[in-house]
Amino acid sequence: MQNIIKDQIRQSLIIKQKLLESVPVLDAIEKSSLAIIAAYLNKKKLLLAGNGGSAADAQHIAAELVNRFGFDRPGLNAIALTTDTSIITSIGNDSGFDQVFARQAHALGSEGDIFIALSTSGNSANLIEALKICRAKKILTIGLTGETGGKMADMCDICIRVPSGDTPRIQEVHILIGHIICSIVEEELFGSYKSAK
Repeated sequence: MQNIIKDQIRQSLIIKQKLLESVPVLDAIEKSSLAIIAAYLNKKKLLLAGNGGSAADAQHIAAELVNRFGFDRPGLNAIALTTDTSIITSIGNDSGFDQVFARQAHALGSEGDIFIALSTSGNSANLIEALKICRAKKILTIGLTGETGGKMADMCDICIRVPSGDTPRIQEVHILIGHIICSIVEEELFGSYKSAK
């Protein structure tokens, strides 16, 4: 059992080392952070969505922004489109599961907002449909995917591709990237709150 534990940790470390050495990924994280900061400075909001573990990651990142990440400060407008079961089941029942994020993006999103789509494969049909709506509404899109980017690679304004094809490893790095972005955004927008305490 100890060997299994150590092997899982080693696999995680290998992917994170690849991440550290990947200039395109680091650049995409930086561009995403700057875009989110600009959106918040312009009084815009962040929408996030994913399926399964990626739904949990979308909610996790939204919570860090709405509440706090590293220190107390005013909340930031972030909405996970994965949380309202009445909306999700209503859309799923009436329009199909492929539309559960697209209909919400259409209703809640405005020009200048940002939509973050999390998918380890980059091929989630309901995220693809949401990205189409975002493009039409001039909502900037950020994709968090695995190494190929899938269909989302060509549909997102910024695509952060984790250098792995292993779903658990990709998900681990997605939340790391989410934390990095939250840290940068919080520090840039509210660093003075921390230093004032």
